[in-house]
Amino acid sequence: MTRVKACGTTCEGDLEAAVEAGADAVGLISEVPVDTHREIEPERARSLAAAAPPFVTTVLVTMPETPEAAIELVERVGADAVQLHGTLEPDEVASVREAVDATVLVVLEAGESDAATAEAYDAVADGLLVDTPAAEGGGGTGETHDWELTRELAADLDSPLVLAGGLTPENVAEAVRAVDPFAVDVASGIENAEGRTDPEAIRTFVERAKTATAPILRS
Repeated sequence: MTRVKACGTTCEGDLEAAVEAGADAVGLISEVPVDTHREIEPERARSLAAAAPPFVTTVLVTMPETPEAAIELVERVGADAVQLHGTLEPDEVASVREAVDATVLVVLEAGESDAATAEAYDAVADGLLVDTPAAEGGGGTGETHDWELTRELAADLDSPLVLAGGLTPENVAEAVRAVDPFAVDVASGIENAEGRTDPEAIRTFVERAKTATAPILRS
């Protein structure tokens, strides 16, 4: 069954909506150099991480300039996992992984990460996330990418692969069947006009993601 991460949690209401919908993880975006309404202060991220119930993984999403900055922020927030966007080299990711008590995910840019790059990060990370890149860096573009290429990439990796980029309640089942990822990651696809998590949208997204590959029962 495909797991679901609801990214861009900014308040208790977002967290509650994701948990009640059955999301397996929530993403807390902090200390990123791009302009996004989903970014929260480290103290806020720490509060939300502490408020998450057992068995819901909290993921710090950040773009550190150095391994030291990543390590300091992980310790400050206390999330279960950290999702690293940006330019840390594989050896730097390895140093973060060794230093923190958290699962380490590395983001690969869809269409711009070759097999050698993916293999290098595969060797040092606990998981890889493939997202559609924004011009200024990071993800959260709300745009899809070539899922077939991502499936081919995933086939050669040992680490679990998380699929992100333009996923919505309308296309997530198709995406899961196309890529067969360990998990899917959604942000803009479950937001309302105010940029908050829409309870109905996240509920539908989770249901369709988790049942996309379920066998059809015939009477």
